[in-house]
Amino acid sequence: MRGGGLLVAGTTSDAGKSVVTAGICRWLVRQGIKVAPFKGQNMSLNSFVTREGAEIGRAQAMQAQAARVEPTALMNPVLLKPGSDRSSQVVLMGKPVGELSARGYHGGRQKELFEPVLACLEGLRGTYDAVICEGAGSPAEINLRRTDIVNMGIARAAKLPVVVVGDIDRGGVFAQFFGTTALLSPEDQSLVAGYLVNKFRGDVTLLEPGLDMLHGLTGRRTFGVLPYAHGLGIDEEDGLRVSLRGTVRESVVAPPLGADVLRVAVCAVPLMSNFTDVDALAAEPGVVVRFVDRPEELVDADLVVVPGTRGTVKALAWLRERGLADALARRAAEGRPVLGICGGFQALGERIEDEVESKAGVVDGLGLLPVRVRFGVEKTLARPVGEALGERVEGYEIHHGVATVDGGEPFLDGCRVGSVWGTHWHGSLESDGFRRAFLREVAAAAGRRFVPAPDTSFGALREEQLDRLGDLIEEHADTDALLRLIEEGAPAGLPFVPPGAP
Repeated sequence: MRGGGLLVAGTTSDAGKSVVTAGICRWLVRQGIKVAPFKGQNMSLNSFVTREGAEIGRAQAMQAQAARVEPTALMNPVLLKPGSDRSSQVVLMGKPVGELSARGYHGGRQKELFEPVLACLEGLRGTYDAVICEGAGSPAEINLRRTDIVNMGIARAAKLPVVVVGDIDRGGVFAQFFGTTALLSPEDQSLVAGYLVNKFRGDVTLLEPGLDMLHGLTGRRTFGVLPYAHGLGIDEEDGLRVSLRGTVRESVVAPPLGADVLRVAVCAVPLMSNFTDVDALAAEPGVVVRFVDRPEELVDADLVVVPGTRGTVKALAWLRERGLADALARRAAEGRPVLGICGGFQALGERIEDEVESKAGVVDGLGLLPVRVRFGVEKTLARPVGEALGERVEGYEIHHGVATVDGGEPFLDGCRVGSVWGTHWHGSLESDGFRRAFLREVAAAAGRRFVPAPDTSFGALREEQLDRLGDLIEEHADTDALLRLIEEGAPAGLPFVPPGAP
């Protein structure tokens, strides 16, 4: 088999497309099939830097790991990074090419990107046995179909069969499957081979009559019913919704080794990016990670993390408006631990000069670190390796701000003053030895009798999670039928479901 493919679409955003795509990739590679993930256009603030220095969606990097291949820019040629409700930075083949409004993007630029996106997909199909593509949102977004380069547009051009995923945990999945199909044109419908139910709880035999009725209504089968799986902790495509205040990051269910737990509070700043940085903390037994937006929620925290953000100046204003800036200053004065990562590191500094991201000019930072930041047009995209706290550290950098450090102790190209640390390096906490050393420092400064587990391997835990996704596909989906779709395409003669596209 060479050049086989499948598009995993969804009835809605967050239906489970990313994890299903990763699960299919892991299942295929375990069968000895050389497979790659692909998403033509991704909108996300969670991104990653490839070995060649290209920025892609972190979900595609995770899917590449599931496929056991090195991620490349071909796997996510267009990345949109929102800067407001109406505009996004456009990243093409891993490099930023400008800022566009939603109207400007969908009004013309998106259509221009169709050929490069299709060329990337065909390049992967010429190299791999199979390419598992992820859609975006819903393929039935009829207002955007004309310029679509990620759902049925790419499926039609590449003649890809489509499986539609629906999240039954939210309810209404039968209406979603039927309505999604019925709002597509006859040409698009001819590629929709069937459905995959995600996040089912309970006795699947109670669901089967509905699946039979759905088959009768659409002429399309359901390829599997995936059970609700707790604690996957897999990289998410979109930012946490701040309305979910107090969200606890999924963690390993294991008691602490020492007498105390460590409580980590993550400031849920606007346009929060790469919040997956704290997943490695949540993987440690006895570490509880939660996202917060009120100063009183910092009182019992042993460590406060100010994470990355696509809007450093906006995040600064938010921290001040919420009273979190004063709470952070009190913590610093009391010698209680604070960690700033990327945009959070910039916010902890003394001054920011920004004529690029916010165009706000000179803005005072929180003054907790002796750092001045000047935003440049060029974006830093790097995969640094270094040492801190006596341990080797790997990370990745994605930022326009250039930091000048005027004091403190060196810390991962940033600095440390007392119990306040700052760095541009994302992913540093995934380095196991460094994470343990850092948590020992935090515990000592917080006065907690917390002991890091000596054998927690974040990489091994991630592999276990990806294997669980592969198991979900292998055990609960019709893998023979999925493999036929990948090899042969959508079956001929699929019936049209009226009314079709308007």
